[in-house]
Amino acid sequence: MEKTTICVGMVGSGYAAHLHGNGYEKISRIQVRLKTICDIDPVRAEAVRDRYGFETICTDYHEMLNDPEIDVIDIVTPPVLHPDIAADALKAGKHVICEKPLTGYFGEKGEANIGLKVPKSKMYQEVLKSMEELKQVIASTDRKFLYAENYVYATPVQKAAEILRAKKSKILFLKGEESVKGSTSPLAGKWNGTGGGSLTRVGCHPLTGILWLKQQEAQARGEEITIRSITADVGKATGCLTEEEHRHIVAHPEDVEDVGTISITYSDGTKALIIASDVVLGGTKNYIEIYSNDSAMTCNITPTNLLETYFLDEQGIEEFDLAEMLPSKLGWNHAFVSDEVIRGYTGELQDFMETIAWDREPSSGFDLAYETVKVLYAAYQSAEEGRRIDF
Repeated sequence: MEKTTICVGMVGSGYAAHLHGNGYEKISRIQVRLKTICDIDPVRAEAVRDRYGFETICTDYHEMLNDPEIDVIDIVTPPVLHPDIAADALKAGKHVICEKPLTGYFGEKGEANIGLKVPKSKMYQEVLKSMEELKQVIASTDRKFLYAENYVYATPVQKAAEILRAKKSKILFLKGEESVKGSTSPLAGKWNGTGGGSLTRVGCHPLTGILWLKQQEAQARGEEITIRSITADVGKATGCLTEEEHRHIVAHPEDVEDVGTISITYSDGTKALIIASDVVLGGTKNYIEIYSNDSAMTCNITPTNLLETYFLDEQGIEEFDLAEMLPSKLGWNHAFVSDEVIRGYTGELQDFMETIAWDREPSSGFDLAYETVKVLYAAYQSAEEGRRIDF
């Protein structure tokens, strides 16, 4: 039976809450009721409430689980909280939207420098165990698990997938990258805060997009394609910089990497390469390249050249959000245009609301979330042990 209004409760009021809030504003064909925003900091929760029209705030997400009106819990917290909140929500009969990555290894509470002390093979086994436990919870309910990976829904990636399905192309090589100048979050340099470094924090985006595109090829061609092996390398490139040389890069890794690559070999012998780093100036660099037997496509996610700007001063636009990761608006820049649409946040939330309303499967669900984290932690083990990890 079709549901005409979806009632949403959101946990977390940081950066991702605004990305999702902007997406909810553009949902069509389905009524969305933003009821409750939850955060341990009520001031931040109030800011999100006032901006996007949530009806109320709370500081304990369990209040939302007991609310019979709420259909779906949208989790935009740090990933260390994802599995527990998701499991609690599913057991309470709620659908779940979960931000990336699904989970990670974070050590014991208060444990420091785990990226230097804990073997990556142990991390790999622990995250697999955690995901299997959540998988069992999902299997025990009839609720949806919706994985909020915007790369899947980015408009150039969606169009490329449409072309691949129409042509039934055989993808031979995929390459994807997300690189930035680092993160201002105090948790970004700590493994116990993020579950990894650049590979986890930003590399999960092109990785998931590539995994999804390979799935689209397999479905269109009636093939079963799996991952055969993973090889990876990571490092701390900024470690060689003096304090003065480091001034333009905001990455300050402690026990995590600031550069990483993953090489994937598929069961059909084809390849994929993922690049992630916190050492690239000039704004965010997000793309996926697709090379098949009969086509070549480049999905430019950011930056795009829809609007190129040149300013000699910032008068009147001091508070204007021109683009991401740019310290200045002066000179030539590529401005973000319809960012929430091109980067996939609108399509993501549209798909999720339709999935719930019409009782169908999402384009991005638990299996994709699981595979992404499995590859990430196999990559960390590969890099640490200097060997290929076979699946």
